[in-house]
Amino acid sequence: MKAYWIATYHDLKNPENIKKYAEKASPVIKKYNGIILARGGKVETIEGNPSPRTVLIQFSNMDDALKCYNSPEYQEAMKIGNGEFNRHIQIVEGV
Repeated sequence: MKAYWIATYHDLKNPENIKKYAEKASPVIKKYNGIILARGGKVETIEGNPSPRTVLIQFSNMDDALKCYNSPEYQEAMKIGNGEFNRHIQIVEGV
């Protein structure tokens, strides 16, 4: 069953760091069969607090999504954003 990684970003201090993070994280996501479906496009908040950036990534299954997030390569990419943005990530199993 497919799984979806949903990330909302808050308190972006330097948009250039998001680009650096994405350059390092994208190959890792692909390695674990992730497909980026939405990243940083136009957002219309209709309920709740707005987020300046939302990312949606599809994985083949929950296991691949978790392996990607916990991989040493992805953890290294995350260091780029340390202190530069806050983020909320959930991995949701598809229906």
